[in-house]
Amino acid sequence: MRAPRILLCTGLTAVLLVQSGCGVLGSRQNRAPVDTPPAEEIMDDIIYQDRRRPRGTIWDIFRARPDQGQVGAVNKYIWNAALETLDFLPVQSVDPFTGVITTGFGTPPGGGRAYRATIYVSDPALDARSLNVALMTRGGPAPAATVRAVEDAILTRARQLRQQDSRL
Repeated sequence: MRAPRILLCTGLTAVLLVQSGCGVLGSRQNRAPVDTPPAEEIMDDIIYQDRRRPRGTIWDIFRARPDQGQVGAVNKYIWNAALETLDFLPVQSVDPFTGVITTGFGTPPGGGRAYRATIYVSDPALDARSLNVALMTRGGPAPAATVRAVEDAILTRARQLRQQDSRL
């Protein structure tokens, strides 16, 4: 009974030795290198497991800053110029993050027709393409020439506001 057990152990040992040696004789030239992240990244993952990694350091105060003419996703000069130019219209809603100003009906100084406006500032650039104005009268849409005149007045005022800021 002892002989079959010795034979079984010897056979299993031989099989294990043969199998463990299979990788030693193989060619390593076909293997791709293992891509491991840098040690700093591994440490950051360990340290900041559940929390977000801090976005900045004390040295960020010396770096260049983005354009300060932005309020959310809109240009602050166009935004303020639109509010100043159409100050005779009662403001119903404003959203500087989407860039929409909605007003109620109001009559311009020296005018006889009431207007309602919706202003959309679509871009942070101080550019004519960033401004869309929709004017309505009580009888329907305002004439295109009136809309262009209002857009020009808003853009002119926005440029004036930017020049005032650059002097400071």
